[in-house]
Amino acid sequence: MSTDTESQQLKSLGLAVINTEIEAICALRERIDDAFVEACQYLLHCEGRIIVIGMGKSGHIGGKIAATLASTGSPAFFVHPGEASHGDLGMITDKDVVLALSNSGETSEILTILPIIKRLGVPLIVMTGKAQSTLAKSANVNIDVSAAKEACPLGLAPTSSTTTSLVMGDALAIALLEARGFTAEDFALSHPGGNLGRRLLLHVSDIMHTGESIPQVSHKALISEALVEMTNKGLGMTAVIDDQGSIVGIFTDGDLRRVLAQTVDIHTTTIANFMTVDCKTGQPTMLAAEVLELMQRYKINALLITNTDQQLVGAINMHDLLRAGVV
Repeated sequence: MSTDTESQQLKSLGLAVINTEIEAICALRERIDDAFVEACQYLLHCEGRIIVIGMGKSGHIGGKIAATLASTGSPAFFVHPGEASHGDLGMITDKDVVLALSNSGETSEILTILPIIKRLGVPLIVMTGKAQSTLAKSANVNIDVSAAKEACPLGLAPTSSTTTSLVMGDALAIALLEARGFTAEDFALSHPGGNLGRRLLLHVSDIMHTGESIPQVSHKALISEALVEMTNKGLGMTAVIDDQGSIVGIFTDGDLRRVLAQTVDIHTTTIANFMTVDCKTGQPTMLAAEVLELMQRYKINALLITNTDQQLVGAINMHDLLRAGVV
């Protein structure tokens, strides 16, 4: 175990790194300039894909930038510059835009393929820390991502410089997202497998109980009959409908507790005396996440689903949302 002095020293070192990188990020504010706008315009008008290249740590950052671009409406993928000179350059077409990352602007693997990029005639956007570097001078647009100093005390390990590149990449991606009018549903379409996709793509109609699975009784039914229906269907409630099939109320576990708190004969008392009228309902086209918000707002555990004619077409409860991974 470390001593108090050692612990304090480690905290100070960690804080110094964070402060150094914060300063580097803050300096980027002044670089959201005409070059940034020009880069965005090239990317917005790209008819192909955005090809991101970078070597070493810049390559790792480039991979993340490509992934962010692709998931926010700007088709992109990462190409390793070392592999590019051994065949992967065939992935780049004359309709693409190349986004190259190099802090020094002199990365040999990128400079090697620079003539081929130029021959293709594709726009070249670079993010460098050296405005007078070979790469910066060869680009259509150079975005300054220089950092005054690395957070590494030796000034060697890429730290502040990779952070500034990552942040600038995010700035490009989100600016493009907004300019394209990219929506939450668009985002979900590229993330169908995770919790985000379930929340943004899953509709009530996908998980609600329908047909014979919907608990429902007549408004003339006895409370005892309603309890049998609730037990058989297992949703903790039952819809109460009139002779025309329209919903006139709902009877829930909470209503049952209120019945039991009184001296009521459930075998002779009709459900209409204790049901909840003007109950909340949902529609099949609602997102499951919307229904969850509605149920949480009104502190209810189940919801009846109606069509546009206010006819009962389904039922859903909190357990259904849990099973679907929406909660």
